[in-house]
Amino acid sequence: MTDPARWTTPAGVAAVVRRRWDDGMLPRAFALDEPFPRVEVPLRGPSAADLGEYFDAARAWADAVNRGSRDGRAYHVLRGRIGGRLAGVTELPTRAVVESYAQAWQLLGTARDADAFRAVVAASLDVPTARAWALTSPQRAVALAGEWATLLSAHRWLADHRDSGRYLREVSAPGVDTKFIERHRSVLAAMLGVPSDATRFAEALGFAVKPATVRLRCDPAVVGLPSGVTEATLRVDELDRLRARPDRALIVENEVTYLSVPVPDGSVVLWGKGYDADRAASLPWLADVPVLYWGDIDTHGFGILHRVRAHLPHARSILMDRETLLAHEGRWGSESVPTTTAMTGLDPAETALYTDLVTDRFGSAVRLEQERIDWAWAMGRLRDAGW
Repeated sequence: MTDPARWTTPAGVAAVVRRRWDDGMLPRAFALDEPFPRVEVPLRGPSAADLGEYFDAARAWADAVNRGSRDGRAYHVLRGRIGGRLAGVTELPTRAVVESYAQAWQLLGTARDADAFRAVVAASLDVPTARAWALTSPQRAVALAGEWATLLSAHRWLADHRDSGRYLREVSAPGVDTKFIERHRSVLAAMLGVPSDATRFAEALGFAVKPATVRLRCDPAVVGLPSGVTEATLRVDELDRLRARPDRALIVENEVTYLSVPVPDGSVVLWGKGYDADRAASLPWLADVPVLYWGDIDTHGFGILHRVRAHLPHARSILMDRETLLAHEGRWGSESVPTTTAMTGLDPAETALYTDLVTDRFGSAVRLEQERIDWAWAMGRLRDAGW
């Protein structure tokens, strides 16, 4: 005996065909004018033993399967006989067969999407990479059908101006602006075979990117700035060419702290600005200069220190120690999303404190932001470090 609830319904037939649509097989074959890949769906229905107890249900099920075929427009119904000498012979549906695109679109309600996809593929004949992307991503291509002509226009312009060194803002393709490129960057990146991250997208295509800058306070003489200029924001590549010669440097994560620390003669203070700290750390003229890094005492603070050390292995951390953390317990906060990444750029004491933070030794997601450290404590530590 079988449960009528488990008998195959027209929706079950559609689900089988729907999988062929969703995985791209049907729209791809249709767009390429390939023969329809016939789909046969075995129908789970009543057995001969069910007819006695579920006769009315069996008849209703057969009627539903037949109605679902829409007189053969959605699928053909193949029938077979069940029963025998004792129970009598009854003819019931045994298979649903979809053997044309017209039937599949009728069953799924996808005729308009199928036509749109075929038009997308046909429009892309002279842009092979766009056509290849559409054929591998039919559902996404259908969703973009209304903008496909503009996407092709953007693709052609990007490909034609590859390695030009121009800014994307200079795009002149019909209907395309930087907002359009930004909105569809992941698709264009896939078509052009480049990373989808904004900066890497432009760099990989040979376009200009927004220059990296560093903000610093300094003794103007050591950086080559005019007398009286004590702060500047400069492009990293241009700052490198200044051939600065400071006696020492301090990279500070927090902006207000950066503005507050003293700048001794012959020194330079650079705003790290969180994970942008490796911009400052990448300056070649810091390689032979004593460098201090002062960041938050939390997992990401040590993550930034780890990145700074990738450029400046000799950089020393300041005010990122266990004593400072424990002395300011009343000022602790909490990290919203701590990291647990392995930090190979930390020294043993830093590694031990980082491990304590990761394992919640002092509490859940403990952090001490540098702007919460007592100022007299901070200045004393900086003086002891020779600042």
